[in-house]
Amino acid sequence: MKRLSSVFVAVAFCFAMAPASQAQYTTDWVANTFGTDSTHVGNTARSMWVAPDGTIYTASLWDEVYGGISIYQNGKTVGSIGLHNDFQGSCITGNSTSLFAALQFSRNFGSGYVGRYNRATGAQDFRIQVSAATNVARGDVITGCATANSLFVASDNPGNRVRMYTTDGVWKQDISVQDPGALAIDSAGNIWVAQKSEGRIAEFSPTGAPMNTIQMPTGAQPSALFFDLASSRLMAGDEGPDMDIKLYAAVAGRPTQVGTFGVQGGFLNTTTGAKGQVSQTRFTRVVGIGRDAAGNLAVLDNPWGGSWDLGRNGATSIHVYDRAGNLTTTLQSLNFEGNGAPDPLTDGALFFGGTNVYGGTAGGAAGGSTPGSTPGSSAGTLVANTVDPIAYPNDPRLNVNNPERDTHFAQIAAVGPNRILAASGQNPSTFYLYHFSPQSGYIAIPDATLPGAAFATTRPVTGGFSLDSQGGVWAGLDRTNQIFHYPLTGVDATGKPTWGAPMTTLVPVSIRPLTRIVYLPESDTMILGQGVTGSADFTSMGNRIEVYHGWTAGNDTTPNPVITFPSGVEPKSIAAAGNYLFVGYITSPNIDAFNLTTGSLDMTLANTNPTQVSLGANVDSMYGVRAYLRSTGEYVVTKDNYNDSNLVVYRWTPGTAATASAPAQ
Repeated sequence: MKRLSSVFVAVAFCFAMAPASQAQYTTDWVANTFGTDSTHVGNTARSMWVAPDGTIYTASLWDEVYGGISIYQNGKTVGSIGLHNDFQGSCITGNSTSLFAALQFSRNFGSGYVGRYNRATGAQDFRIQVSAATNVARGDVITGCATANSLFVASDNPGNRVRMYTTDGVWKQDISVQDPGALAIDSAGNIWVAQKSEGRIAEFSPTGAPMNTIQMPTGAQPSALFFDLASSRLMAGDEGPDMDIKLYAAVAGRPTQVGTFGVQGGFLNTTTGAKGQVSQTRFTRVVGIGRDAAGNLAVLDNPWGGSWDLGRNGATSIHVYDRAGNLTTTLQSLNFEGNGAPDPLTDGALFFGGTNVYGGTAGGAAGGSTPGSTPGSSAGTLVANTVDPIAYPNDPRLNVNNPERDTHFAQIAAVGPNRILAASGQNPSTFYLYHFSPQSGYIAIPDATLPGAAFATTRPVTGGFSLDSQGGVWAGLDRTNQIFHYPLTGVDATGKPTWGAPMTTLVPVSIRPLTRIVYLPESDTMILGQGVTGSADFTSMGNRIEVYHGWTAGNDTTPNPVITFPSGVEPKSIAAAGNYLFVGYITSPNIDAFNLTTGSLDMTLANTNPTQVSLGANVDSMYGVRAYLRSTGEYVVTKDNYNDSNLVVYRWTPGTAATASAPAQ
């Protein structure tokens, strides 16, 4: 994926072409609590276990350059265990010496296994086959696990049973239960089993005999369980409409709800914030709960949005509270492979991904509490989750079988006070269009799909896509050699956009096969990127970019300038704003800024802040680079940094006396 051996070629190219002027930009990051390789919060934690000493362990299905189990102490990253693709992420638990985590599907042994790991060394010392479903490559087989003393229990979901073992892997017995999920063991050794789809929590004795059943409120979905020994309360994370943690205690011998933790409705609550806004108690989907011996409570909640590989679900978001319920620590990261499009309505203060909104800078202000508000005082963090699984259960961003694999990449436009969002995958041929209403807050409302009925085509988009700043949609439809422009024809009172019939233009022969489109309506400038001649891979770029000034005015045949790249330099993602084209490469972590008038390379954005932020290896997504020209004259350029689960943010104000390089050939 990264082709690191080619990095030096691209670096040499950049230095050869870059102007001899001082850096006029800053390098920062958002979407991760920490910005460097060694310190960053791991990717997409899906389950969590908290040790008595306060050490937090999380499991992830895919963390590109980090271990699959991340370890945190005192609010800092302190290491990891295993390889990036060792674990399923669906469950993790532990005791004083060992960790137990569901393993990812393996070509060697299949699915349905739990690995035991030595906490001190990180080495796997045992493997337990929990399920007979060993051929499941795209889903969770083991959906819960827990330990107490010498007992280890795990949920075999396809087998509709909870399996009981010693911590040395000796099978004891099975408990028959439909749709078993998250597990907890209380002080008496009773086993609590979440049945998420049924909205129930079932209790069984240490010998497996049925005991009590908690029938949760209508629509509730118990997604995480933890038994707090200090208070003798069962804590249940609820993925249903309440989006909170429910507390249960024995009342007259029966488990009874005695309280909650978190805002009812979570991030969808409209009285304590804008709909979609997250905060320390406005949870999304709670997938992990734990408490240490000192009484500190940790909650892991994933923003909504995901894919079949389960590795790109939302993002890591861990909050730690003291015994009194006061927030003490926040650990957050970007989902794996996602971008951040600077938001025009906040003049680039917020960054929209396909499912999330991030704000501010790591060293400064973050996004405000409501859409369009002035940024506040905390570090650059997750501001909102734009997916509402309750109101829009058929939102394509919730479809784990989506062939696009994920929808965490965004293009954003503002038409008056109205935002339009285009969400897509890493290397997409399908795009999903959304709008926001005054009532929806940060929640993106599904509108249309391209290809789809709204655009009267079934042809995939293989020749580039652009949502321009006026809401127009531009697309190169497969095997047409035409650019289709669907003009925005209106936005109704609710913010819903409509697009008209397409206007088509032949792709200039000199740029075929076409693979990238960027249109700037403010200057009527069209930028076209060439694909690889003779290749069926529409996601790759060739070495030629053409710029057309006055495109809709009639100049669709004569490019000026033309930007070309030497052999060995592989552009991957382009974005444009104002008078600059920004190019990210497969072969370099840097971003080049080309002048759209002269074609010259006026700046290479490298790293002015290496002690606080790493740039990652490269750009390997079609729309991983985004750009915006602020009202102050500052360019804000973002880059997907999948290596460190964050977004690199460049802020550049071109100098009036900058020395330009020679025009591109």
